[in-house]
Amino acid sequence: MITTPQDFELDIVPLSEADGGGFAAIAPELPGCRSDGETPEEALRNGYDAIACWIEAAQELGRTVPAPQRRAA
Repeated sequence: MITTPQDFELDIVPLSEADGGGFAAIAPELPGCRSDGETPEEALRNGYDAIACWIEAAQELGRTVPAPQRRAA
């Protein structure tokens, strides 16, 4: 089975004004994988792009990409 960025959990959380406002997108299953955006939708798109880049970099470095964990919504 091929893993896609959308297979991974992506948490969207608001950022404080001190942090620049907008929203953060955090992939808790992929260490250090995060992005942000002005809107939740932009953060989601950017987050999936960050996941794709994280997976590509891990594969190029010969590192294991963890299997996504399916969680009930």
